[in-house]
Amino acid sequence: MIETDELERELDAPDVVIIDATWYMPNEGKDARAEYVEEHIPGAIFFDIDEIADTKSSMPHMLPPPEKFSSRMRSMGVGDGSRIVVYDRAGMYSAPRVWWMFRVMGVDDVSVLNGGLPKWKREGRPLVTGEPAARTTRHFTARRNLDLLRDVDDIKGVINDKSAIIVDARSPERFAGRAPEPRPGLRSGHIPGAHNVPYSQVLNTDGTLKSAAEIQEVFEAAGVDPQKPVVTSCGSGITACVLALALAESGHRRASVYDGSWAEWGANESLPIETG
Repeated sequence: MIETDELERELDAPDVVIIDATWYMPNEGKDARAEYVEEHIPGAIFFDIDEIADTKSSMPHMLPPPEKFSSRMRSMGVGDGSRIVVYDRAGMYSAPRVWWMFRVMGVDDVSVLNGGLPKWKREGRPLVTGEPAARTTRHFTARRNLDLLRDVDDIKGVINDKSAIIVDARSPERFAGRAPEPRPGLRSGHIPGAHNVPYSQVLNTDGTLKSAAEIQEVFEAAGVDPQKPVVTSCGSGITACVLALALAESGHRRASVYDGSWAEWGANESLPIETG
């Protein structure tokens, strides 16, 4: 994490790259990039989660191949040695997804702005409008860290051998199967054996992340053993990354993300589910 006052002091640092990673559910009817052009933190560039993705997949915003990610970063002026800071307009929602993507691609020097744009604005910090200035193309090398990524076969294995704890970031109603999924064609319920930690539980009311001790309490209250590896999941791999970030902040170093999440699991009738 990085705090707003820290980032403001670094706005002119040549090696700092600030990224607006705002993303909205399709049914919200909002245009994240248009809002970015309307106002953003000085020097920030926009990261399109739906485009910098595996667009050949039938599932939403799946992790792109390393070659595509590297190509997009080079053209955006993000290079090896950049210090990356990611934020979003909700406070803490989609920025952790991009933080996780960079980490999967082998980048360690990446932080999330605590409280995001809402906190930045509440504190009266500078904003700019308009399209960003063109950035110089930089060399970017992607080295995939597969320890942070799980696929459907991995989840099947976890169900059988209990080698990790699956934690679902969706709301209790969706987790229990009492509320329909926002995406059509998906069953209601959760992966067998999963624990439910709605992502909002690791956040304060102002959109900042809770303290490490508070985060540990949240996971332990949900029955998550802090000594075991954790796999986070959600609807489509966005808020699962909020939990992954929270776990990292609390000192848990063995958390990975199920990229397909419920968009994949809930759509496959051959895969088992639980409700309640």
